[in-house]
Amino acid sequence: MAPTLLSSPLQGFTDFRFRNAFHHYFGGIDTFYAPYIRLQGKMVIKNSYQLDLAPENNSTLTIIPQVITNDPDEFVFVAKYVQSLGYKELNWNLGCPYPMVTKSGMGSGLICQPARIQEVLTKAHNETDIVVSMKMQMGYENAAEILDTFPVLDQFPLKSIAIHARIGKQLYKGPVDLEAFEKCVTGTRHKLYYNGDITSVAAFKKIEGRFPTIDHYLIGRGLIADPFLPNMIKNNTTTYPKDRWDIFMAFHNTIYQDYDAYLSGPTPIRMKMLGFWKYFAETTSQPQKTFKAIKKATNPNKYREAVSQIIRTEKRIQEG
Repeated sequence: MAPTLLSSPLQGFTDFRFRNAFHHYFGGIDTFYAPYIRLQGKMVIKNSYQLDLAPENNSTLTIIPQVITNDPDEFVFVAKYVQSLGYKELNWNLGCPYPMVTKSGMGSGLICQPARIQEVLTKAHNETDIVVSMKMQMGYENAAEILDTFPVLDQFPLKSIAIHARIGKQLYKGPVDLEAFEKCVTGTRHKLYYNGDITSVAAFKKIEGRFPTIDHYLIGRGLIADPFLPNMIKNNTTTYPKDRWDIFMAFHNTIYQDYDAYLSGPTPIRMKMLGFWKYFAETTSQPQKTFKAIKKATNPNKYREAVSQIIRTEKRIQEG
């Protein structure tokens, strides 16, 4: 039976434009988490969030909205908003590791506060009927923090807990901690999803073999670096399609055009695509050379030529 694969949200990358293009050209992802909604003290849903979750912008996708907060009222406000759009589930982000978030006591910075977690979940379940799921790291300072939250989480009818097998202080650097994740598997009654460093079919198989009770997996940075990966996992193959680089080029051109139409001027689109190429370059034959070529492309014409040259090179290598 094929595993269930979910797209882990990455702020600034996995919005509806990317999701729709990815789904059209590659497939393999069953459910996409939308990047989190953050209210920042104001009970207002920003236009960018409204656009990202608008049903007409996600008509061919299965989407789960996400919120990042440590405030019970904010959680309920967002829950009622996403329900008004027809969504049945809201994912609560206790995973974001970045200091600007964790210093505010949110994301992975909230994991060490079980009492506050209980307060938010109590209000959410008392005042809404939305399905709640969690996305967590194993802690901020250490991987034992999550174990202290499980007695609280086990009091609530959560749909699932997706756990990234790192702590916040790592900032996605260094290895995942599979020993600590194993303690999570036996530490809660809830269904767990695995997240962290699924960057190849071999890496996926290693996780699958070690944790046979896990059947849901999140793919984040690995999905951007290699958009073919989810479908390859689903089909249990390590062979790329013969037209791999033609498909990638069509995908690239679609997201480029969509973001170019949305952003104002050559600098924002250049920075947006530079962010993507930090990941795209990883699965080219010469990652550093590829990324350097993109960085040197200082205007749209030079950028398009650099991309075309990269694709020509990769096609030549693939064809042998």
